[in-house]
Formats: sequence, C-alpha cells, structure tokens
Amino acid sequence: MGIIAWVILGLLAGFFAKWFMPGDYANGFLMTTILGIAGALVGGFIGSTLFGWGTVNSLSIKSLVIAVLGAMLIIYIYRKIKY
Repeated sequence: MGIIAWVILGLLAGFFAKWFMPGDYANGFLMTTILGIAGALVGGFIGSTLFGWGTVNSLSIKSLVIAVLGAMLIIYIYRKIKY
C-alpha cells in the first residue's frame, strides 16, 4: 500500500477512533493522523500475528476496522501518558 493510502487510512482510523473515544482531549489534525497511522500499524501487527486476521494492506472495511481498533489502543495509551 502506498504512502498516500497509509495517510488516508491513518486519517480515517484516527477520526473514527476519536469519535468512538470522546473526551476533552485536544489533539490536532496532525496528531490525529499520526496516531491513526501508528494505530493502523499496531492493529495490522496485532491482527496478523495474534489473531490471524490478516494485515492492513488495502483500503477496505476490514483494514479500516483493524486500523481503528489499533488507533483506539494507541490513543488510549497516549492519553494515559499525556494526561
């Protein structure tokens, strides 16, 4: 998957993860995208190695769900460290 697709997937994953995890946490557009991309990587790694769900390798619903779950994990850890 190309870098543009990773950025788009990361942006979507970060947006949906923040939507599912509301709160008074001010993260900007860039931080949301970075956490989303990190979440896509973590979600893909965990999904493929621990659960055998496959990897985040295309823009599909399955990849988006895995990326959002990973982004939610990353955002949770980020909030615990920062706040």
